[in-house]
Formats: sequence, C-alpha cells, structure tokens
Amino acid sequence: MLSEKMVDALNKQILEEAFSSNLYLSMASWCEVNGLNGCSDFMYRHAIEERMHMMKIFRYINEMDAQAIVPALPQPPTEFDSIQDVFNSTYQHELKITECINALVALSNELKDYATLAFLQWFVDEQREEEATFKEILDKIRLIGEGPQSLYYIDMEIEKINGKMGAAPEVEPAI
Repeated sequence: MLSEKMVDALNKQILEEAFSSNLYLSMASWCEVNGLNGCSDFMYRHAIEERMHMMKIFRYINEMDAQAIVPALPQPPTEFDSIQDVFNSTYQHELKITECINALVALSNELKDYATLAFLQWFVDEQREEEATFKEILDKIRLIGEGPQSLYYIDMEIEKINGKMGAAPEVEPAI
C-alpha cells in the first residue's frame, strides 16, 4: 500500500505527464499549420506517448489500492517563435520532467517504498531516452542553421527520426 505522501507525489506527476501531452499536442498543431509535417508527426507521437506515461502512473496508483486523481490542466502555449524554439522548449521541458522523476525516486528511497522504486525505474530509463532524443534533434538543428531553407532540412531530419520510430498513429491506441 502506498503512503499518503507517495500518493500525493504520484498524483502530481500525473499532472506533469498530462500537461506534457497537451504541450506536445499544442506544438504538433503549431508545426502542422506551419507546414512542418515531419515535426508535427513527431510531436503527435510524443503527445500520445506522454499520455501513456500518465496512464501508467494513474493505473499504478489504483493498482496499489489508492486513488489516482484526474488533474485540471493549465493551457499550454499555442504560439512559438520558431521550430528552434519548439525543440528548445521540449528539451527544457524534458529536463524538468527528469527532475520530477528523480524526486519521486528519492522519495521512494526515503519511504523505503521499494515497489514504487521498481515501478519508477522504467521512467528513469525513459527520461534518459527522451533527453538523448531531444538533444540529438537540437544538435541537428544547430548544424543545419537558420538559413532560408533550414526549415525544409529540419523537417526532413525529423521525418528520418519518425521513420525509425514507425508511422505516427492517427488515433490514440487502446491502453
């Protein structure tokens, strides 16, 4: 059984993951209306992935005989200065989420909640992957530069990453 302190902390993480999903959905929309279909597919995929992260925590709380809370969400930004701004924002956001996951791991250790510690290991690994992916994208964007054709090349590079991940789902998969 989870302690009240752990339940509260995990419910706060549900909010973080749900906001992440909405943030990436907003970024996908911005990319799509700006003709960056490779980037929009990438962000749509990540929006779905973040919702799955949220659901994973949600179900874990309930499985552990506590109650997950559906959070009220703040509105994510809808306007971005550039595609560079989009990906810089995602990288900074992922760093913040890593801090949140690390805080949950520290709390699990403090409370000697080894079941939650084991559960959170998946998120630790996932965050390492997320940071590496967004860092790679930022590196490519820096190499491409900001010339008149840079948007085309950035979108093509993101499309290559999409190809490695498979087609972006049209609808959210069943959980």
